[in-house]
Amino acid sequence: MTEHTADSADDESLAETFWAVASRLRRQTRDSLAPWDVTPSQSRALGVLARHGEVRPGTLAEHLRIAPRSATEVVDDLQTRGLVERRPDPADRRATLVALTEEGEHVSTAIRAARRAEADRFFGHLDDTDRADLARILRTLRG
Repeated sequence: MTEHTADSADDESLAETFWAVASRLRRQTRDSLAPWDVTPSQSRALGVLARHGEVRPGTLAEHLRIAPRSATEVVDDLQTRGLVERRPDPADRRATLVALTEEGEHVSTAIRAARRAEADRFFGHLDDTDRADLARILRTLRG
């Protein structure tokens, strides 16, 4: 086996391991969101609104790194459930702002706590140095 072939096998193994871990984390995230019957996209939208306050739908889409139309669907679903509301933008009457409702704030807080606990369980067997290294590596890969 040549050195290049060995490197390719290592790359495949690393990629396969990464995808297996990512899949496990996605599955655990979906499970941790089940009590609130929200999707990961909806959870992320609630988190953006909790961190940034009311924002325009386009800004929400940018934070979520999704198309504006997809953000509109997320907001529609959350609004139907009473977790967000649309308000007129006082700076531009033609524009709309999206904001958490009181119930949305409660759900967002509960989801953050559940996800933090889930992350602690998921990464709990790593020591502080390994966690810091993993965080640094993932931030580098995310770009």
